[in-house]
Amino acid sequence: QVQLVESGGGSVQAGGSLRLSCVISGGNSGAAYGNYVLAWFRQGLGKEREAVAAIRSSGSTLYTDSVKGRFTISHDTAKKTLYLQMNSLKPEDTAMYYCAAGYPAAWDFSQGYHNWGQGTQVTVSS
Repeated sequence: QVQLVESGGGSVQAGGSLRLSCVISGGNSGAAYGNYVLAWFRQGLGKEREAVAAIRSSGSTLYTDSVKGRFTISHDTAKKTLYLQMNSLKPEDTAMYYCAAGYPAAWDFSQGYHNWGQGTQVTVSS
């Protein structure tokens, strides 16, 4: 079973940067994540969980429109770690951020991911 552990959240002012990490262990982690899609989701207070970014085993990346040009998803297979570099942060980026792994029919379909981390909080003040 794949286990995901996020870190790197915190409080920053608008315009600042954070880098989130998600360490992946278990399952087929010998190949980092097999044919999984790895993704970052976020959920703000009182809001639905939304997809932020994903990376396929091929290396191709996908982003939700609101973070394009500001966020970058990447993975280090040797370290078995998924990253989300977040620049030019805005107050509306405030949320709990989760990493996820699975075989979703669509990258932004949360129910297609069956492995989730516990989340790391990001708070952006204006």
